[in-house]
Amino acid sequence: MTNETVPTLFEWAGGTEALERLTEAFYAQVRKDDLVGPLFRHMDPDHPRYVAMWLAEVFGGPDRYTKERGGYSHMLSMHLGKAITEPQRRRWVNLLMDAADEVGLPDDPEFRAAFAGYIEWGTRLALHNSQPDAKPVTSAPVPRWGWGVAPPYQP
Repeated sequence: MTNETVPTLFEWAGGTEALERLTEAFYAQVRKDDLVGPLFRHMDPDHPRYVAMWLAEVFGGPDRYTKERGGYSHMLSMHLGKAITEPQRRRWVNLLMDAADEVGLPDDPEFRAAFAGYIEWGTRLALHNSQPDAKPVTSAPVPRWGWGVAPPYQP
C-alpha cells in the first residue's frame, strides 16, 4: 500500500457523518454522567457538532474547525481554568470509547489504536492546560493525527 492509497483516519472512520454520530451519542451520555456532566452543564447545544469538526480536522478531514471556530487557540480557551481531574479525564475517555462502539466506528485494531492514541494524548493535554497554574502554548496548529506505525489492515 502506498501513501497515496492510505485513507486518512477521517475517511476510515466514515467522515463527518460518522464523527457527528459519535459526538451526539457521546454527549448524550456525558450530560447524564455525575462525574463529567457538571463540566458540560452549560455547553452550547452545538457543542457535539463543534467537537466533531475538531476531530474531523485532527484526523485529516476538512479544516472547518480552524476556519469557523478559530482552531487550536479556540479549543484551548474552552479548557482554561476548568481544573479537570484525572478521574474526569478518564471517564471522558471511557464514555467516548463506549460511544465509538455504540455508533459503529471501525473496530479494527489499527484504527482504534490510532483513535485511542489521539484521545489519550488530547485529553491529557486538556487536563494539563485546564489547571489553574497552567501556562500552555497559546498559538499552535491543530494537530494532525495519522496511523502511526500501523497502517489500516486491508485483507
